[in-house]
Amino acid sequence: MSKCLVTGGAGFIGSHLSDKLISDGHNLVIVDNLCSGLKEQVNRAAKFYECDIRDKKVSGIIEDEKPDYIFHFAAQMSVPFSVSDPFHDLDVNGAGLLNLLESAKNIGLKKFILSSTGGAIYGDASFIPTKETETARPLSPYGITKLLSENYLHFYKQNYGLDYCVLRYANVYGPRQLNAHESGVITIFIRAVLNSSPLKIYAYPDSPSGMSRDYIYVSDVAQANIMAMDGESGIYNIGTGISTKTKELYEIISDITGIKVDISFHPPRDGDIKANALDNSLARQNLGWLPKVNLAEGMAKTIDYFASLRA
Repeated sequence: MSKCLVTGGAGFIGSHLSDKLISDGHNLVIVDNLCSGLKEQVNRAAKFYECDIRDKKVSGIIEDEKPDYIFHFAAQMSVPFSVSDPFHDLDVNGAGLLNLLESAKNIGLKKFILSSTGGAIYGDASFIPTKETETARPLSPYGITKLLSENYLHFYKQNYGLDYCVLRYANVYGPRQLNAHESGVITIFIRAVLNSSPLKIYAYPDSPSGMSRDYIYVSDVAQANIMAMDGESGIYNIGTGISTKTKELYEIISDITGIKVDISFHPPRDGDIKANALDNSLARQNLGWLPKVNLAEGMAKTIDYFASLRA
């Protein structure tokens, strides 16, 4: 089987993928600085390096381990934080990626698989569900650095033959999303409802029920990464194609838990887009990938997980 290196493998999506890679029989190396990931989420069968992707030690790790595949999850993920500190966002998401690519370009890597964003890159798209051919109009530094990352991958393929696959995610949710930013609104809402805490909903005047987002369950995202290993190289949307308003999320959670809390509406924050949903037809065609977990099912599984942490 292959040797795989996962950056951010102690985090939310990275730990789910790591478990899947191990169960499929691959050898696994994880690099994570544990700034948001948790050591207890690192698969015990993996070789673990506690290291920041910007650290020059990463070069030695990659050269020594010589992975066949690199899955890149480590990132600065918050849109509002990227607005308030764009230099840090660029340092982590830009310089961190370059540190990996410079180390990986001469080791015979089969493929570099990048976790990107479908919402922040497209901005307020002209067509929803949005295809990969939509012009990128990022509204935040986070979206800008993700688009920059994709362009760097293209450069490294053209100049060094480094093959890659970009997966542009919708809003990912599920168990282990403990350090949720605004993209983890489902996790934020579930934890608030279970604690009977009030909720904030950010809404545009012409969308009083909140902004609309495409929500994809974490196991479906992990499977997309697995299928990208042998799938056709390219840029792919990984979402459901269905857009759900923020207030609807609360209502689903409230129905499942039987708990009602106070909600308040607030103006959108800098970088917030009104709506998004990702057309996944290209991933279906070229990767053979299709989401299997619908929102109600995924929400129930996620609620069970967070309820179990309270037991």
